[in-house]
Amino acid sequence: MHTITLKSDDAFYDTLEDMVKTLHTTKSDLIRKAVIYYKDALEKEMLKEQIKNASFKVREDSLKISQEFNMTTNDGL
Repeated sequence: MHTITLKSDDAFYDTLEDMVKTLHTTKSDLIRKAVIYYKDALEKEMLKEQIKNASFKVREDSLKISQEFNMTTNDGL
């Protein structure tokens, strides 16, 4: 394992201490879990953005195909 040192203000430290007592865990474990949770949340947001972008692309393609289909039905066939 590696050791990481961080500086914090009193409010952050007090919050950390309160959470450690409430959750019956260590500061290291709490911070480790928080970083993993944050990483997972960021990955989820990135995936949502990728899905949204793909959805817009599919929507654009679908509109083009629909317009082409409407043109063929309007030409009397």
